[in-house]
Amino acid sequence: QTQLGPSEGRTDVGTTLHPGSASYDPAAKTLALSAAGENMWLSGDAFHFVWKKISGDVALNADIAFIGQGVNEHRKAVVMLRQSLDADSPYADVALHGSGLTSLQYRDAKGALTHEIQANISAPARIRIEKRGRYAYMWLASKGQSFQMAGGSVRVPLQGTFYVGIGLCSHEKDVVEKAVF
Repeated sequence: QTQLGPSEGRTDVGTTLHPGSASYDPAAKTLALSAAGENMWLSGDAFHFVWKKISGDVALNADIAFIGQGVNEHRKAVVMLRQSLDADSPYADVALHGSGLTSLQYRDAKGALTHEIQANISAPARIRIEKRGRYAYMWLASKGQSFQMAGGSVRVPLQGTFYVGIGLCSHEKDVVEKAVF
């Protein structure tokens, strides 16, 4: 483990006006992120990403708490699978928005538009993304409860080695938001 916990690296993906940061608390086993970024949507993303390279099947879950009131209700904290660190990379994530909206978002080809499947549960305490074969699944849980699959699955074209990690986007290019994972 490093100063990023079990992660290997961190970077701002896309164009961000304020550099993101991450700090690991080994006693609490938490990562605190701060990030700007206009959005994670359409054909390009702008956010801070803490990652590890991996291949094969994987599951990543996190308890998430936004810090502060927030400026935009669409700020996003995510658990993510991503082919590359390019802004227009294919990816799938489970996104918890500041408003409580939770969705499985995905881009199925480089440069393609983002799509989403919205969960019928608002503001879960815990989110999880799981990759099995060529599919990504969204799992959600209330505080103290077990994960339940929510919203189906999507086919994601991840090839060979890809990135898995957590990310944060303020949804306002001039604003820095914070969250603890």
